[in-house]
Amino acid sequence: MIDPHVHLRDWKQSDKETILHGMTVAAMAGFTDLFDMPNTNPPCTDRQTILDRLAAGSEAEERTGVSYHLYAGLTSDPEEIRTMAGLHSELFPLVIGLKMFAGQSTGNMGIIGKDRQRAVFQILSDAGYEGVLAVHAEKEELMHPERFVQGRFETHSEARPAEAETESVRDLASIAAETGFKGTLHICHVSSRSTIDLVRELREDGMRITMGATPHHALLTTEDAGDHSRYLKMNPPLRSAEDRDAVFNGLLDGTIDWVESDHAPHTLEDKEKGASGIPGLPGMMLLLDRLRKAGCTEDRLRALFGENVRRTFGLDPERTVLPDDPYELYLKMAEEYPFDPY
Repeated sequence: MIDPHVHLRDWKQSDKETILHGMTVAAMAGFTDLFDMPNTNPPCTDRQTILDRLAAGSEAEERTGVSYHLYAGLTSDPEEIRTMAGLHSELFPLVIGLKMFAGQSTGNMGIIGKDRQRAVFQILSDAGYEGVLAVHAEKEELMHPERFVQGRFETHSEARPAEAETESVRDLASIAAETGFKGTLHICHVSSRSTIDLVRELREDGMRITMGATPHHALLTTEDAGDHSRYLKMNPPLRSAEDRDAVFNGLLDGTIDWVESDHAPHTLEDKEKGASGIPGLPGMMLLLDRLRKAGCTEDRLRALFGENVRRTFGLDPERTVLPDDPYELYLKMAEEYPFDPY
């Protein structure tokens, strides 16, 4: 199995988690590969930091048997963008793809506004980049941070509405077409029916675009976030039951390409202060259990938990091995974190 979207912390965030701990928990369930995101502290947006991060991941890989891969982070600096594209070409599959934040999230790496985003796509197109560009798609101009009430995590969905996600994807698709982008545009952690419907339309028009979905967006709603003890605040936020069902059904019918945890642990102190992100590795097993019980075929489950990722990223094909009792593994993995958001 592959989890293509994790935030393993460490370095200046080692109080939240270390790379070794996250990969150890992943190994419990039989994950073979993890794709780490670049909004680390310090961020993975230059060559030396990326090499240092890969070295740390390699050490944990030797101890856990889980393969470590890293997204190179994009900024709005043209030379840095070209350097990141070059590193992908040089170090693939260690550098597995590029990551852009189209809205601010943990780490403040947002590239805000269509003009700045267009410049990124144009540079990548001119550089001949044909890999995966994974995007955190939320349009900053449509967010309402004043609507978030501290301590009431359910209000986070009002501050970052579904419209912000959908319109960001619309912008990105338009820019990709305008600039002749030749890679795969991947929409991370899709959370709303409107976005899923839009991506369906874009595919019908011939666009090369994929989607990933998290366990929390497939299983939980804004109503769950009202239980303060579960600390259910993340970007993008939980949404309505209608949106949750659209995500779950998109996985069942194959519209959504794969499951990704968006594993992003924090300390309880940071969660009380409003930090966004939850431990997601245990939830991968819970979602696998729910999908199987809902009638998802074993072939589709293997596609969702690894094989579609391998095909899209150009990794060697390998049959995904799924656990027989994922719920038991979920319980075991959840013990490794200070709270169980599910």
